[in-house]
Amino acid sequence: METLTLDPDRLFPVEPSTRGVARELYETIKDLPIISPHGHINPRLLLDNEPFPNASELFLRYDHYVFRLLNSAGIDLNEIGVGKVAMTNPREAWRIFCQNWRLFDGTASGYWLTHEFVTLFNINLEPSAQSADAIYDQIGERLSDANFRPRALFNSFPIAFLATTDDPLDTLEDHEQLAKLTSQGELGGRVAPSWRPDVYVNARKPEFRERVEALTASVGGAPDNLRDYLRAMRESRCRFISRGAVSADFGVAQPAALDLDDTELAGLLKALVSGAGTSEQADAFEAAMLTRFAEMSLEDGLVMTVHPGVFRNHSTAAFNQFGADTGHDIPVATEYTRSLHPLLERYGNEKDLHLVLFTMDETVYSREIAPLAGYYPSVYIGAPWWFIDSPDLILRFHASTTETAGFSRLSGFIDDTRAFLSIPGRHDMNRRLDAAFLARYVREGRLPLSSAKFWIHRLTSEQPREIFKLD
Repeated sequence: METLTLDPDRLFPVEPSTRGVARELYETIKDLPIISPHGHINPRLLLDNEPFPNASELFLRYDHYVFRLLNSAGIDLNEIGVGKVAMTNPREAWRIFCQNWRLFDGTASGYWLTHEFVTLFNINLEPSAQSADAIYDQIGERLSDANFRPRALFNSFPIAFLATTDDPLDTLEDHEQLAKLTSQGELGGRVAPSWRPDVYVNARKPEFRERVEALTASVGGAPDNLRDYLRAMRESRCRFISRGAVSADFGVAQPAALDLDDTELAGLLKALVSGAGTSEQADAFEAAMLTRFAEMSLEDGLVMTVHPGVFRNHSTAAFNQFGADTGHDIPVATEYTRSLHPLLERYGNEKDLHLVLFTMDETVYSREIAPLAGYYPSVYIGAPWWFIDSPDLILRFHASTTETAGFSRLSGFIDDTRAFLSIPGRHDMNRRLDAAFLARYVREGRLPLSSAKFWIHRLTSEQPREIFKLD
């Protein structure tokens, strides 16, 4: 059976002198606390602090990076237990995964999983048909250790700040309890909610009317009344801020913005809530609300993060069988320059607005996002996300943005993960790639070593703190 190892120089440049610089830079920041300002960890994981049940529940059941590749190889995901389908035989699911380990060669998923297996479980055998049961049992033994409970891991990683993603009507009771644990010293870092209003804004979603009714009812208002709707939005944001929120996240199909007056916007809301609105009206309403949310962010200080460009639930059959977030979301092309113009015309030069733009269309970095961030003080470049948070793509991201916008307009890394144990590996990967990119600039004579040391520290720590208003 093949051994499983981590090369200490992984992701560093091959050329020896450049690799030496990368090593030196990485050593200065490798142990800094993790700042995770956007992700999807359930806060109850830390609040309940229960042991993880088994290897399959931990690594397979909720990781769409993993089971999308299994599906591509023709493996029946019912045998794994994905989404709405119960995992009835976790050991057999693990055997299927290990038998197909070669599918993950060269992928970011394979890189992260290897990092987790080696650093957290001391696994030294590659997953395979022969090693599957031994690895499953080795992981199970580790999961029974009290030091492997979620809170202990949170402190050991170590995480200084972790943002979750939450519904505007969430009670946030879990976050209130987590804040107490932090103040008592049981959690070494801060856990904060993020405000995500998609289902209250996107009238294409089947639950739109129901959610708008619930939102406006929270302030004693009517669902088709714009004043009540906007007031409910603002009050929800204030409640999130009181629980430590620093950002509002927008998962839009495209980053379109419109600047409509109250009369126009009220007419759209009324039509859409009644069920008589058209698809064009739905698009216009969502675009107009993105501009209104920028106004709200200037009022209350929440950072805006925009995550567009996903064709969600591409496979109807998979959605019906397994549910959402089960591996069949696909990236689409994104356009920012014209689409976001109305918002930036009005608020782009407001330095107190922090607007972090993400994309899964890497062609947008050099053509649109870097030039926008290189001019507007409100705009920052979001780190590679989801399908493009992988080694080669991150290096291309730096090459696409640095010469136009410099390092100062970068958001810092986000892990955007539901897989709690992958957080250290993802951040370590990015720190190594930052070191590799900066080392190339040093060896090419484009940057002194002192500047590279300044920027790698700033990108890892100070810059995300400033952009996400953590201090």
